[in-house]
Amino acid sequence: MIWNETKECMSRDELTSLQSARLVKLVDYVYHNVDFYRKKMQSMGLEPGDIKGIQDIEKLPFTTKDDLRDNYPFGLFAVPHSQIVRVHASSGTTGKATVVGYTRKDIDIWAECVARCLAMAGVTKDDIIQVAYGYGLFTGGLGAHYGAEKLGAMVVPMSTGNSKKLTTMMADFGATAIACTPSYLLHLAEVLESENLIKDIKLKRAICGAEPWTEKMHKEIEERLNIKAFDIYGLSEIMGPGVACDCEFHKGLHVCEDHFYPEILDSATMKAQKPGETGELVFTTFTKEALPLIRYRTKDLTSIDYEKCDCGRTSARISRFKGRVDDMLIIRGVNVFPSQVEAALIDVEEVSPHYMIIVDRVNNLDTLEIQVEVNPQYLTDEIRGIETLTKKITHVLSQALGLNPKVKIVEPHTLVRSEGKAVHVIDKRKLY
Repeated sequence: MIWNETKECMSRDELTSLQSARLVKLVDYVYHNVDFYRKKMQSMGLEPGDIKGIQDIEKLPFTTKDDLRDNYPFGLFAVPHSQIVRVHASSGTTGKATVVGYTRKDIDIWAECVARCLAMAGVTKDDIIQVAYGYGLFTGGLGAHYGAEKLGAMVVPMSTGNSKKLTTMMADFGATAIACTPSYLLHLAEVLESENLIKDIKLKRAICGAEPWTEKMHKEIEERLNIKAFDIYGLSEIMGPGVACDCEFHKGLHVCEDHFYPEILDSATMKAQKPGETGELVFTTFTKEALPLIRYRTKDLTSIDYEKCDCGRTSARISRFKGRVDDMLIIRGVNVFPSQVEAALIDVEEVSPHYMIIVDRVNNLDTLEIQVEVNPQYLTDEIRGIETLTKKITHVLSQALGLNPKVKIVEPHTLVRSEGKAVHVIDKRKLY
């Protein structure tokens, strides 16, 4: 929770007052410490004194991933290198990597935010938590690790790379919680089932993030492992995991609003959306020292709810993500999100949630192929059986997507399992 001076859950008015004071301080800080923001503000005729409170945030410029890349590696840092105690970076698979830095205070605040999220998911100092995010430049591993230590839990820093060893230790150590991507957790469920270890584990809850996942995938994880699963959100540019997390009521992810200010904007007009309306999530960091960001465009599509949650928390909640602005595929004039495919396939009992979308262009016409794994109990050598299942899946996907894809049924465990963020799309049109 976000507390006030009397250790009660902070009211919306108290939070707004805190946000206003922190925004004024932030703007003055970046104006005098980051050339990029000073030049941006000067070009708009803005000075720090023009920002009186949170109501003036719309006057400020946006920041994009391209801005970080253009100032690679350290051009947006607000402190000298002697104050940077750690750096992380994106993979750079879609361009030059984005580099983020942290001061000692930044690391402490990050650990505090992750600890809040873990506590929201029911993790306590009595838990044994396996951190199965990748360690290294990716923020997931160390972010979850420091947060769990802050909470006082016993941390098992498994990382990724050896799923059989992980599941064996899960049983041997009596792990009660795990932090990893949802797609990797489904893979671990397969390993546990194949090794007949489900009965031997003491897992109670999972804190999953780093990739979007549907409510149906959430339920499948809970049912297969007999656990409670929670959604944690973050991105390296803003901090890493711990920006927001859902509670036991699963009615949206509570944002750590004292450190990160969320806006939901129409991605075309960049005008504010009303609560409940879908738009692009934009964040401003109030308290970061090394890499403060103003109105950073995340490209994530969601909505926001400011009503008090059933759990008693008053912090704003963002809904489960609808997708990303830059993940949207336009195929023959139809907008397609990978999450739509996943949601449709989970209703088909004959197939697993593992899939691959392949987009190509033949004779100037876009083509869409969706490869789907059949569940072992439905695997058959009968051509008629495969044809019937293919027709069924094609119908389900056609209804969900609004166009007719080519469906290819593949054998169990054929598609590559990801230990980090799952890759579900191969767009060959980008090669032309």
